[in-house]
Amino acid sequence: MASITNIIHSPIHSHRLPSFRLFPNRTAPANSLVLNRRSLASRLNSPLTENPTVSPSVELSNKAIGLLSFRKPLKSRSDVHLPVVKAAAADADGASDGLTSPSKSFGARFPALITGFYFFMWYFLNVIFNILNKKVYNYFPYPYFVSVIHLLVGVVYCLVSWAVGLPKRAPIDKELLLLLTPVSLCHALGHVMSNVSFAAVAVSFTHTIKALEPFFNAAASQFVLGHQIPFSLWLSLAPVVLGVSMASLTELSFNWTGFVSAMISNIAFTYRSIYSKKAMTGMDSTNVYAYTSIIALLFCIPPAVMIEGPQLLQHGFKDAIAKVGLQKFLSDLFWIGMFYHLYNQLAANTLERVAPLTHAVGNVLKRVFVIGFSIVVFGNRISTQTGIGTAIAIAGVAIYSLIKANLEEQKRRAAKIPSS
Repeated sequence: MASITNIIHSPIHSHRLPSFRLFPNRTAPANSLVLNRRSLASRLNSPLTENPTVSPSVELSNKAIGLLSFRKPLKSRSDVHLPVVKAAAADADGASDGLTSPSKSFGARFPALITGFYFFMWYFLNVIFNILNKKVYNYFPYPYFVSVIHLLVGVVYCLVSWAVGLPKRAPIDKELLLLLTPVSLCHALGHVMSNVSFAAVAVSFTHTIKALEPFFNAAASQFVLGHQIPFSLWLSLAPVVLGVSMASLTELSFNWTGFVSAMISNIAFTYRSIYSKKAMTGMDSTNVYAYTSIIALLFCIPPAVMIEGPQLLQHGFKDAIAKVGLQKFLSDLFWIGMFYHLYNQLAANTLERVAPLTHAVGNVLKRVFVIGFSIVVFGNRISTQTGIGTAIAIAGVAIYSLIKANLEEQKRRAAKIPSS
């Protein structure tokens, strides 16, 4: 056995050989511990498994025994303990050996908080859009052109998102284009008619009329698609019709342009839902909405040019700039388009996180928020009968949404039960 300077009488307690710093070409100092391969192997109970070819000399300084995985040196003592470093082998799931666990993301730890944030942003953006949109119409009453701006800003947003790969653009072929064309046409018609109504009457009254949309959906499902609508659903729509009728009879801002436009919007969005079901494809909803917006924009441009083009060129733009200035005018147009696109996107994201029943109730509450905030912001005077009629209509929509969501949930559960 080789001689050992400054002999240390304590045994080496480790059963494994940890990682040491090797110095193959340096002369050992006087205060170092020099072990050759044979003497070191004789002191260890287990064979060398890490690297069978060990350098003839291994230097262990009694000032610091440095592990490669630990930078902090061990203090010199009378006993030398070679610490056992447990290798954390990853299991099948990629987790560590129970010593450390990957930290969960904020969304995974607080899912309810994230869902609540989605609801808040959905309501907030929708309310801001309706208020800012109506303010623009107060000094720039051109709903066809404003509708084009809404879609144009959204299309630019989608194109930029595709350019950066968030999301990745899905390819479109002729067959899918033919399927999305009627959907986009109905989307364009419903959007333009909604804006015509917003420009003509109070925001609260337009949303009260649009509460009739479930009635048109039920009628189209039964008489166009041939689906049998339960009697309970038809019964829940009775207060909706009654409430809208009461609100319309005494609405102070009532005019036929606003009323008829909102009704056409309801019909257009109903047929959009019908054609959307027929155009179900494997493409994700974000790409489908982007293509729908692009095609709808192409449908909206011609009527805007023909109906409002001459007026805009003569005095429309000049009057708006004279009232608020060029910078504010362009800023308002941009932001109403951005808010329109974002609140629709947030609505879809919220639907992905919650059950249909929760989303249906949230959609009803959203309409209540929009009506309430619009009355407060614009100071619209409403009669007692209009207020009662609006409340009845909203309550009817809530009952309808609850019944419909429960029926759809029962269908899904029945489909999951295997047939005997």
